[in-house]
Amino acid sequence: MKRTAFFISDGTGITAEALGQSLLAQFENVEFDKFTVPYIDTPEKARSVVKRINDVAKRDGLRPIIFDTIVNREIRELVSDVDGFMIDIFETFLDPLEKEMGSNSSYTVGKSHSIVNDRSYERRIHAVNFALDNDDGARTRHYDDADLILIGASRSGKTPTCLYLALHFGLKAANYPITEEDISDQKLPAALREHRSKLFGLTIDPERLSIIRNERRPNSRYSSLKQCREEIEEVELMYRRERVPYLNTTAYSVEEISTRIMVETGIERHAR
Repeated sequence: MKRTAFFISDGTGITAEALGQSLLAQFENVEFDKFTVPYIDTPEKARSVVKRINDVAKRDGLRPIIFDTIVNREIRELVSDVDGFMIDIFETFLDPLEKEMGSNSSYTVGKSHSIVNDRSYERRIHAVNFALDNDDGARTRHYDDADLILIGASRSGKTPTCLYLALHFGLKAANYPITEEDISDQKLPAALREHRSKLFGLTIDPERLSIIRNERRPNSRYSSLKQCREEIEEVELMYRRERVPYLNTTAYSVEEISTRIMVETGIERHAR
Protein backbone atom coordinates (compact mmCIF):
# COMPACT_ATOMS: atom_id res chain seq x y z
CA MET A 1 0.00 0.00 0.00
CA LYS A 2 1.16 3.51 -0.80
CA ARG A 3 -0.12 6.81 0.64
CA THR A 4 0.86 10.45 0.37
CA ALA A 5 1.60 12.54 3.47
CA PHE A 6 2.01 16.29 3.83
CA PHE A 7 3.62 18.18 6.70
CA ILE A 8 2.47 21.78 6.47
CA SER A 9 3.05 24.80 8.68
CA ASP A 10 3.05 28.58 8.74
CA GLY A 11 6.54 28.24 10.28
CA THR A 12 9.45 25.97 9.47
CA GLY A 13 7.43 22.74 9.46
CA ILE A 14 9.97 21.06 11.72
CA THR A 15 7.44 20.20 14.44
CA ALA A 16 4.83 18.89 12.00
CA GLU A 17 7.43 16.78 10.24
CA ALA A 18 8.98 15.39 13.42
CA LEU A 19 5.68 14.36 15.00
CA GLY A 20 4.19 13.18 11.72
CA GLN A 21 7.21 11.08 10.84
CA SER A 22 7.10 9.44 14.27
CA LEU A 23 3.47 8.48 13.80
CA LEU A 24 3.85 7.24 10.22
CA ALA A 25 6.83 5.11 11.23
CA GLN A 26 4.42 2.86 13.11
CA PHE A 27 2.90 1.68 9.81
CA GLU A 28 5.70 -0.46 8.44
CA ASN A 29 3.53 -2.08 5.76
CA VAL A 30 2.64 1.27 4.17
CA GLU A 31 4.94 3.20 1.83
CA PHE A 32 4.62 6.97 2.04
CA ASP A 33 5.41 9.77 -0.38
CA LYS A 34 6.20 12.62 2.02
CA PHE A 35 6.19 16.35 1.37
CA THR A 36 7.07 19.14 3.79
CA VAL A 37 5.52 22.52 2.94
CA PRO A 38 6.70 25.32 5.27
CA TYR A 39 5.69 28.98 5.57
CA ILE A 40 2.06 28.69 4.53
CA ASP A 41 1.48 32.14 6.00
CA THR A 42 -0.81 33.93 3.52
CA PRO A 43 -4.27 33.12 2.13
CA GLU A 44 -2.74 32.77 -1.34
CA LYS A 45 -0.25 30.16 -0.15
CA ALA A 46 -3.03 28.37 1.75
CA ARG A 47 -5.22 28.13 -1.35
CA SER A 48 -2.24 26.94 -3.39
CA VAL A 49 -1.41 24.10 -1.00
CA VAL A 50 -5.09 23.10 -0.82
CA LYS A 51 -5.16 22.80 -4.61
CA ARG A 52 -1.93 20.79 -4.55
CA ILE A 53 -3.29 18.36 -1.97
CA ASN A 54 -6.64 18.04 -3.74
CA ASP A 55 -4.84 17.24 -7.00
CA VAL A 56 -2.91 14.47 -5.23
CA ALA A 57 -6.14 13.10 -3.75
CA LYS A 58 -7.70 12.99 -7.20
CA ARG A 59 -4.60 11.35 -8.70
CA ASP A 60 -4.22 8.71 -5.96
CA GLY A 61 -7.89 8.02 -5.35
CA LEU A 62 -7.04 8.20 -1.64
CA ARG A 63 -7.03 11.11 0.79
CA PRO A 64 -3.54 12.35 1.65
CA ILE A 65 -2.57 12.34 5.31
CA ILE A 66 -1.92 15.90 6.49
CA PHE A 67 -0.08 16.94 9.63
CA ASP A 68 -0.25 20.67 10.27
CA THR A 69 1.08 23.12 12.83
CA ILE A 70 -0.62 26.23 11.49
CA VAL A 71 -1.08 28.83 14.21
CA ASN A 72 -2.98 31.51 12.29
CA ARG A 73 -6.69 30.72 12.59
CA GLU A 74 -7.62 32.26 9.21
CA ILE A 75 -4.97 30.22 7.40
CA ARG A 76 -5.97 27.10 9.33
CA GLU A 77 -9.60 27.47 8.27
CA LEU A 78 -8.61 27.81 4.62
CA VAL A 79 -6.40 24.73 4.77
CA SER A 80 -9.05 22.70 6.58
CA ASP A 81 -11.17 22.86 3.40
CA VAL A 82 -9.11 20.17 1.76
CA ASP A 83 -9.74 16.65 0.53
CA GLY A 84 -7.41 15.00 3.04
CA PHE A 85 -7.25 13.42 6.47
CA MET A 86 -6.02 16.27 8.66
CA ILE A 87 -4.25 15.99 11.99
CA ASP A 88 -4.05 19.48 13.43
CA ILE A 89 -1.26 19.12 15.96
CA PHE A 90 -1.63 22.50 17.66
CA GLU A 91 -5.40 22.28 17.97
CA THR A 92 -5.16 18.71 19.24
CA PHE A 93 -2.79 19.66 22.06
CA LEU A 94 -3.19 23.39 22.66
CA ASP A 95 -6.94 23.42 23.29
CA PRO A 96 -6.80 20.85 26.12
CA LEU A 97 -3.71 22.58 27.53
CA GLU A 98 -5.46 25.94 27.56
CA LYS A 99 -8.34 24.44 29.53
CA GLU A 100 -5.99 22.78 32.00
CA MET A 101 -3.81 25.88 32.41
CA GLY A 102 -6.73 28.28 32.55
CA SER A 103 -4.83 30.48 30.13
CA ASN A 104 -4.79 31.15 26.41
CA SER A 105 -1.69 30.33 24.38
CA SER A 106 0.13 33.10 22.52
CA TYR A 107 -0.46 31.48 19.10
CA THR A 108 2.90 32.78 17.94
CA VAL A 109 4.27 31.43 14.66
CA GLY A 110 7.64 29.73 15.13
CA LYS A 111 7.47 29.88 18.91
CA SER A 112 8.58 26.27 19.31
CA HIS A 113 11.88 27.09 17.60
CA SER A 114 12.44 30.59 18.93
CA ILE A 115 15.96 31.53 19.95
CA VAL A 116 15.06 34.80 21.68
CA ASN A 117 16.65 34.81 25.14
CA ASP A 118 17.53 31.16 24.61
CA ARG A 119 21.03 30.48 25.95
CA SER A 120 20.75 26.86 24.87
CA TYR A 121 20.89 27.99 21.24
CA GLU A 122 24.33 29.52 21.73
CA ARG A 123 25.43 26.42 23.64
CA ARG A 124 24.33 24.19 20.76
CA ILE A 125 26.23 26.32 18.23
CA HIS A 126 29.39 26.13 20.35
CA ALA A 127 28.90 22.36 20.67
CA VAL A 128 28.55 21.95 16.90
CA ASN A 129 31.74 23.96 16.34
CA PHE A 130 33.50 21.78 18.93
CA ALA A 131 32.35 18.61 17.14
CA LEU A 132 33.62 19.91 13.80
CA ASP A 133 36.94 21.05 15.25
CA ASN A 134 37.50 17.74 17.02
CA ASP A 135 36.36 15.38 14.30
CA ASP A 136 38.40 12.29 13.44
CA GLY A 137 40.98 12.76 16.19
CA ALA A 138 41.98 16.14 14.78
CA ARG A 139 42.71 17.97 18.04
CA THR A 140 43.11 15.65 20.98
CA ARG A 141 44.48 18.50 23.09
CA HIS A 142 40.91 19.78 23.44
CA TYR A 143 39.61 16.55 24.97
CA ASP A 144 39.65 18.07 28.47
CA ASP A 145 36.69 20.19 27.35
CA ALA A 146 34.74 17.30 25.85
CA ASP A 147 31.59 15.90 27.45
CA LEU A 148 31.99 12.71 25.46
CA ILE A 149 34.53 11.08 23.13
CA LEU A 150 33.22 8.56 20.62
CA ILE A 151 35.67 5.95 19.36
CA GLY A 152 35.37 3.25 16.74
CA ALA A 153 36.49 1.97 13.37
CA SER A 154 36.38 4.29 10.39
CA ARG A 155 32.82 4.84 9.04
CA SER A 156 31.05 3.34 12.05
CA GLY A 157 28.89 6.45 12.59
CA LYS A 158 31.01 8.63 14.87
CA THR A 159 30.83 11.96 13.05
CA PRO A 160 27.05 12.16 12.43
CA THR A 161 26.41 11.03 16.00
CA CYS A 162 28.71 13.73 17.41
CA LEU A 163 26.96 16.39 15.34
CA TYR A 164 23.52 15.18 16.40
CA LEU A 165 24.53 15.16 20.07
CA ALA A 166 25.83 18.71 19.67
CA LEU A 167 22.88 20.11 17.78
CA HIS A 168 20.08 18.48 19.75
CA PHE A 169 21.59 17.94 23.20
CA GLY A 170 24.22 20.68 23.37
CA LEU A 171 26.99 18.17 24.12
CA LYS A 172 30.62 18.77 23.24
CA ALA A 173 31.34 15.46 21.54
CA ALA A 174 34.68 14.61 19.96
CA ASN A 175 35.50 11.46 18.03
CA TYR A 176 38.62 9.40 17.50
CA PRO A 177 39.07 6.72 14.81
CA ILE A 178 40.55 3.41 15.93
CA THR A 179 43.04 2.37 13.24
CA GLU A 180 44.94 -0.83 12.53
CA GLU A 181 47.94 0.63 14.31
CA ASP A 182 45.84 1.39 17.38
CA ILE A 183 44.49 -2.14 17.72
CA SER A 184 47.73 -3.97 17.04
CA ASP A 185 48.63 -4.08 20.75
CA GLN A 186 45.02 -4.13 22.01
CA LYS A 187 45.55 -1.03 24.15
CA LEU A 188 43.85 2.32 24.10
CA PRO A 189 45.73 4.95 22.08
CA ALA A 190 47.84 7.16 24.34
CA ALA A 191 45.74 10.23 23.54
CA LEU A 192 42.65 8.53 24.99
CA ARG A 193 43.97 6.94 28.17
CA GLU A 194 43.63 9.95 30.46
CA HIS A 195 40.08 10.50 29.18
CA ARG A 196 38.87 6.95 29.76
CA SER A 197 35.77 8.08 31.69
CA LYS A 198 34.55 10.05 28.65
CA LEU A 199 34.92 7.24 26.13
CA PHE A 200 32.05 5.48 24.40
CA GLY A 201 32.61 2.97 21.61
CA LEU A 202 30.65 2.41 18.42
CA THR A 203 30.70 -0.80 16.45
CA ILE A 204 28.84 -2.06 13.40
CA ASP A 205 28.23 -5.32 11.59
CA PRO A 206 31.14 -5.97 9.17
CA GLU A 207 28.81 -6.58 6.24
CA ARG A 208 27.18 -3.18 6.69
CA LEU A 209 30.56 -1.51 7.21
CA SER A 210 31.85 -3.01 3.97
CA ILE A 211 28.89 -1.57 2.05
CA ILE A 212 29.42 1.89 3.56
CA ARG A 213 33.16 1.87 2.86
CA ASN A 214 32.62 0.70 -0.70
CA GLU A 215 30.69 3.89 -1.36
CA ARG A 216 33.81 5.82 -0.43
CA ARG A 217 36.61 3.57 -1.72
CA PRO A 218 35.13 0.85 -3.97
CA ASN A 219 36.99 -2.43 -4.42
CA SER A 220 39.74 -1.48 -1.99
CA ARG A 221 41.35 -3.38 0.86
CA TYR A 222 39.84 -0.76 3.17
CA SER A 223 36.32 -1.71 2.11
CA SER A 224 36.79 -5.47 1.75
CA LEU A 225 34.63 -7.68 3.93
CA LYS A 226 37.72 -9.47 5.23
CA GLN A 227 39.28 -6.20 6.40
CA CYS A 228 36.03 -5.02 7.96
CA ARG A 229 35.59 -8.28 9.85
CA GLU A 230 39.12 -8.16 11.22
CA GLU A 231 38.84 -4.53 12.32
CA ILE A 232 35.49 -4.93 14.03
CA GLU A 233 36.61 -8.10 15.82
CA GLU A 234 39.73 -6.36 17.14
CA VAL A 235 37.92 -3.14 18.08
CA GLU A 236 35.25 -4.99 20.05
CA LEU A 237 37.96 -7.00 21.79
CA MET A 238 39.65 -3.74 22.77
CA TYR A 239 36.37 -2.37 24.14
CA ARG A 240 35.91 -5.42 26.33
CA ARG A 241 39.52 -5.49 27.56
CA GLU A 242 39.56 -1.77 28.33
CA ARG A 243 36.01 -1.83 29.74
CA VAL A 244 34.76 0.82 27.33
CA PRO A 245 30.95 0.79 26.99
CA TYR A 246 29.89 0.38 23.37
CA LEU A 247 26.91 0.10 21.07
CA ASN A 248 26.32 -1.70 17.78
CA THR A 249 24.92 0.96 15.46
CA THR A 250 23.86 -1.30 12.59
CA ALA A 251 20.10 -1.30 13.20
CA TYR A 252 19.77 2.21 14.61
CA SER A 253 19.29 5.68 13.19
CA VAL A 254 21.54 8.51 14.37
CA GLU A 255 18.68 9.70 16.59
CA GLU A 256 18.43 6.31 18.27
CA ILE A 257 22.20 5.97 18.62
CA SER A 258 22.43 9.37 20.28
CA THR A 259 19.57 8.74 22.68
CA ARG A 260 20.91 5.32 23.67
CA ILE A 261 24.32 6.86 24.36
CA MET A 262 22.68 9.49 26.56
CA VAL A 263 20.82 6.81 28.50
CA GLU A 264 23.79 4.45 28.89
CA THR A 265 26.25 7.17 29.93
CA GLY A 266 23.83 9.06 32.15
CA ILE A 267 24.98 12.35 30.64
CA GLU A 268 22.42 15.11 31.02
CA ARG A 269 21.45 17.10 27.96
CA HIS A 270 22.46 20.75 27.99
CA ALA A 271 20.02 21.98 25.35
CA ARG A 272 16.86 22.92 27.20
